Amino acid sequence: MGTVFSILFIAVIAIVALSILFTFVPVMLWISAMASGVYVGLTTLIGMRLRRIVPSRIVNPLIKARKAGLEVTIEMLETHYLAGGNVDRVVDALIAAQRADIDLMFERAAAIDLAGRDVLEAVQMSVNPKVIETPVVSAVAKDGIEVKVVARVTVRANIDRLVGGAGEETIIARVGEGIVTTNGSANSHKEVLENPDLISNTVLEKGLDAGTAFEILSIDIADVDVGKNIGATLQTDQAEADKKIAQAKAEERRAMAVAQEQEMSARVVEMRAKVVEAEAEVPMAMAEALRSGKLGVMDYYNLQNIAADTDMRKSISQGDEEES
Repeated sequence: MGTVFSILFIAVIAIVALSILFTFVPVMLWISAMASGVYVGLTTLIGMRLRRIVPSRIVNPLIKARKAGLEVTIEMLETHYLAGGNVDRVVDALIAAQRADIDLMFERAAAIDLAGRDVLEAVQMSVNPKVIETPVVSAVAKDGIEVKVVARVTVRANIDRLVGGAGEETIIARVGEGIVTTNGSANSHKEVLENPDLISNTVLEKGLDAGTAFEILSIDIADVDVGKNIGATLQTDQAEADKKIAQAKAEERRAMAVAQEQEMSARVVEMRAKVVEAEAEVPMAMAEALRSGKLGVMDYYNLQNIAADTDMRKSISQGDEEES
């Protein structure tokens, strides 16, 4: 009975040990590599576990690379993995480059991948150029007519300039600049409509792919449309602005005239008040003159006669004016 218990105990320990071994050491991956003709030592796989590297992300790309005839080592793949790169994508890019007869070394592909670019897509673009369509670019010719242009730019990835080279946004911006320059220098919008290749030639002559990760193969004008008459619109806007300025100045002058009129009216009222005040003092002055003997009674009657005569003449003249 004790012997059976011992055998069962040993069997359980063996099973647990094998489970731990197969869990920590990817034996099946090791067998798969050996079956593919790629030797990877168990100690190497254990070392990957200790370095917190997923062994399958190294061994599987290594098998693909060796089958494709690429000279890559486990150390190279591990270094790129630890640096944060995508090992599988780099190996696929190297295989695609080899099939397309493109000279691409592992170090270069790894650098492109670590720079944040899709190295596999870059290799594919080197084989199959990509077409980039610009948004509608609006420009105004010298005759004031707006011309709207849409261009298609055929580019090919430049492997040597992928690291540090500008992207598609720069290509689109430079092409748009070339379109604006060409349309702006044309004497008439009809020249652009009749010869849209003027835009392509001008843009290509500028060497817009300098400093970018692409090589421009061709620039084709997809669409050319006539937009607004910007010159006429600007003149209309200027005329409207001049009109508003003139109206504002006229209103200012009117306000000043009203203010001056009100000021004159105030002065007239003030002068009338002073006259009334002065007229109110006349009887008092005459009374004082009579008391002091400076004015006689006859003199006073003569003044009254003169005043009455003046009032009569004034009334007669006002009657004549009304009849006329």
